[in-house]
Amino acid sequence: MQDTRFESIKLWLKGLPNELGIDPDSISPASSDASFRRYFRVIAKNDLYSSFIVMDAPVDKEDSRPFVHIADLLLQAHINVPKIFEMDLQQGFLLLSDLGTKTLFSTAHEENTSSLYKDATNTLINIQKNTKTTDLPLYDATLLRRELDLFPEWYLSKHLQYQLNDKEKIELDSIFDQLIEQILLQPTVFVHRDYHSRNLMITENNGLGVLDFQDAVIGPITYDLVSIFRDAYVHLEEETQIDYVVRYWESAKKENLPVSDDFGEFYKTFEWMGLQRHLKVLGIFARLFYRDGKDAYLKDLPLVLQYTEKAAQRYSVFRPLVRLLDASQNKERPTGLTF
Repeated sequence: MQDTRFESIKLWLKGLPNELGIDPDSISPASSDASFRRYFRVIAKNDLYSSFIVMDAPVDKEDSRPFVHIADLLLQAHINVPKIFEMDLQQGFLLLSDLGTKTLFSTAHEENTSSLYKDATNTLINIQKNTKTTDLPLYDATLLRRELDLFPEWYLSKHLQYQLNDKEKIELDSIFDQLIEQILLQPTVFVHRDYHSRNLMITENNGLGVLDFQDAVIGPITYDLVSIFRDAYVHLEEETQIDYVVRYWESAKKENLPVSDDFGEFYKTFEWMGLQRHLKVLGIFARLFYRDGKDAYLKDLPLVLQYTEKAAQRYSVFRPLVRLLDASQNKERPTGLTF
């Protein structure tokens, strides 16, 4: 089938200022994400840039205005995000600076990983401390609950073909309520919502690059911390996770960010936030396959499930969830380990 939007992009590029030096015929796929957005790279010949990125965001499925607004907020905070050179919001096309092809994900198992995660931590602290939250929506109870509901609808029912009984529905509702209640007690900051290894770029200049920020909200301070240190795409050993979280906590305190003076209390909020996020992600990854036909995320389900189970097993309040996860997988625990 003819890709009419692709042809429209090329036509749009041909109409951009000549001084950009863009070669429309050089356009090639750069990446795609879990949304309906696509990204293309084009070669350019000018004094400053050798290439640009074109964002294609179909207007009937994606609203590019939040991306434009939040990019401005992050640039004001001196965060390395793509600069917007040209845009056509009626068609859903944006011309962006190119932050390259090297992600934290692609380098996560190299020897200098700890220094990269230190950069990710420092960048996150800068975002939380310096980024204005002007006109951003709240990560409120309604949004938290809508995300959690993806777990029974798409992961349990659609993916595992598991139907909740009345008792399990009541228990899961109670767990969701308790999670939301505790999460809403956390101090709030700018929340990226997808601050993980695939959205962090290793660049030669200007520090760590940050992508995919258009869904940012005002929300709990531990959310982005969970995204990076309990990443759905990169497994970090628990000892490493704790070490990185401690380092963040110590730095955050020095920068007067609103974190608890007690690390044990802070780590509990991190774990509970992680449980909410990972229940949501289980649902999202299943939905991406069954609704959107994107099967690449299915291979990441086991790691997300592992995070979910380990966190739930550490708190007695989540025992019904552990039992539900076991039942949905036909898993029997050894005698003495029954929840």
